[in-house]
Amino acid sequence: MQKRVLVTGASGFVGANLVRRLLREGHEVNLILRPESAGWRLTELESVAKHIVNLADAEGVMRSVEVVRPDWIFHLAAHGAYSSQTDLHEMIQTNVVGTVNLVQACLRTGFEAFVNTGSSSEYGFKDHPPAESDLLEPNSHYAVTKASATLYCRLTAQTHNVQLRTLRLYSVYGPWEEPTRLVPSLISYALKGRLPPLADPDVARDYVYVDDACDAYLLAATQAGAEPSAVLNIGTGIQSNLAQMVEVACALLEVREPAVWGSMANRRWDTNTWVADNKKAVAELGWTPQTSLVEGLAKTISWFRDHPALRTYYEQRIGLTDTAS
Repeated sequence: MQKRVLVTGASGFVGANLVRRLLREGHEVNLILRPESAGWRLTELESVAKHIVNLADAEGVMRSVEVVRPDWIFHLAAHGAYSSQTDLHEMIQTNVVGTVNLVQACLRTGFEAFVNTGSSSEYGFKDHPPAESDLLEPNSHYAVTKASATLYCRLTAQTHNVQLRTLRLYSVYGPWEEPTRLVPSLISYALKGRLPPLADPDVARDYVYVDDACDAYLLAATQAGAEPSAVLNIGTGIQSNLAQMVEVACALLEVREPAVWGSMANRRWDTNTWVADNKKAVAELGWTPQTSLVEGLAKTISWFRDHPALRTYYEQRIGLTDTAS
């Protein structure tokens, strides 16, 4: 059944993929976008209704929500997830104030389902796969603001008896990812037979292919059996380190250049243990990731090859402007 859907953060990586999925399934999609949003991920989606408003503007958000009156809301807008985004005030305004404004507006108009986007960084450094009930020990300002938004959404769901769930995403990758991130940078270099600067080979992540993440969003909106206020880890439960990621990419693209480990400094949040306990998502949503790391990287490589103009854009963004093949 077609739904009227409102998506924030659609100019971002996961949001852009989710919007395309919703459109393919026949839903009426509306976007809330900041005035300064980069639109390169949305260039062929001119027909989608766009509402230009800053989420920190409570009145503007209310006006947009009253126009749309969405059945489903997918809230993916965030600030601070990338190392270049360091403005604490902007994180608070987007991740906390913006979330409160959007939830309050949607409570006034009513909705069937609201899916908030959390972050695995809310847990901080753990030596095990944390369950949703584990102590939150945020390891950055960004993580603090995301944890605050998650707690607010959970309390609101319980107080107002509405379906408002939060997905704590692990390391999502795939088409349309930010060019400077590991996977697109690695593929951009590897398509030229080279490797990018690399950190410690033991740095680990739980890599989730973006189509599987989109499955989780739709299940979070539609599965009546899950707790209405649920917080759910969206990760594969399989940890892969940087050395494994590079090995898979080199095998898929026949790269023979040796890795130079430590040619890029580790970031302060890098760790050798970062993996999801996804049992709750499996049990309550019926969600299981379908895409292995090899399959996901192969699909992402195919996407790069099928979009030569975007491949050039990615190369330019990371300073890979030579024509070596």
